[in-house]
Amino acid sequence: MSSGTLYLIPVGLGPGDSALTHPPEVVRQLQALDYFIVERAKTARADLKRYGHPRPLQELDIHELPESPDTAWLDAHLQAAKAGRNIGLMSEAGCPAVADPGALVVRRAHHHGLRVVPLVGPSSLLLAMMASGLNGQSFAFHGYLPIAAAERTQRIQQLEAESAQWQRTQLFIETPYRNAAMLDALLAACKPETLLCVATSLTTTDEWVMTRSIAQWKKAEKPDLDRRPSIFLLLASHVTRSASSAGAVPKHGRR
Repeated sequence: MSSGTLYLIPVGLGPGDSALTHPPEVVRQLQALDYFIVERAKTARADLKRYGHPRPLQELDIHELPESPDTAWLDAHLQAAKAGRNIGLMSEAGCPAVADPGALVVRRAHHHGLRVVPLVGPSSLLLAMMASGLNGQSFAFHGYLPIAAAERTQRIQQLEAESAQWQRTQLFIETPYRNAAMLDALLAACKPETLLCVATSLTTTDEWVMTRSIAQWKKAEKPDLDRRPSIFLLLASHVTRSASSAGAVPKHGRR
């Protein structure tokens, strides 16, 4: 018997997200699965219902990923794929295994020689990068920054210095209820010419994206970011440069 496949299934980024975020082929593949490893079972069931899964949800095998799954747990739940059954991996929001604990499932699947198939769907990080207008030739995601004010300021300034040195766009996130504090910290710590993009509630009816210099942000009315999933992106040293040093896209290098 041949092994099954681990399908990586993106899900919506928030309430009211557009149905266009998932191609019909992806929805059909999701509807064909009956075994799922998920970050949170309640959210996964809601998404499966929203995407019109044809089987009653109580008949599906839905297994919630522990916060720190050990090898024994991973092997036990990948056994279904080793026995020929296809598995779906779902995150809480967006793409599984990107800034997401599902990466451990994928790594273990490769260890067992299982086929891994990423499906098309929304990624808040890439959507924010696309919409920012910042350097898409060199960028890095840093997850969450420190909570303590002094440490957070130090980290912001470090990221800004690295951005200036490498002309690299720096991406990071914050717990939604601390978004306003993060914006205030960025305005206080960064240089006036540094570019900052805030991308909020992507793909939903409340979507909002804006890129401004720090000096411009300080003059503008602050957006309402409270409890709204947001991505922060910064690019330091906004000066006139040649096309190559500004991150111009090579003719045959588009992705």
